[in-house]
Amino acid sequence: MPAIDIYTTPICGFCHAAKRLLTQKNAAFTEIDVMQEPKRRSEMTQRANGGRTVPQIFIGETHVGGCDELYALERAGKLDALLAG
Repeated sequence: MPAIDIYTTPICGFCHAAKRLLTQKNAAFTEIDVMQEPKRRSEMTQRANGGRTVPQIFIGETHVGGCDELYALERAGKLDALLAG
């Protein structure tokens, strides 16, 4: 399984929804709270090609995007393959 990074804030409902789906998929992820670690926000923005909203989700080298994009992959039946590497 590829490494999964998710940039979040604790007050973001979309972040909670994205983490819930990944947890349901038994996908281990590293959560980076950009409120507690504000210096990581610029890292997130750079990795996300300018994306400034949370969550920003990365599966391996793939920038998934946010919660909507993660759920779209799930609806399209493509998330499991991406998680499998």
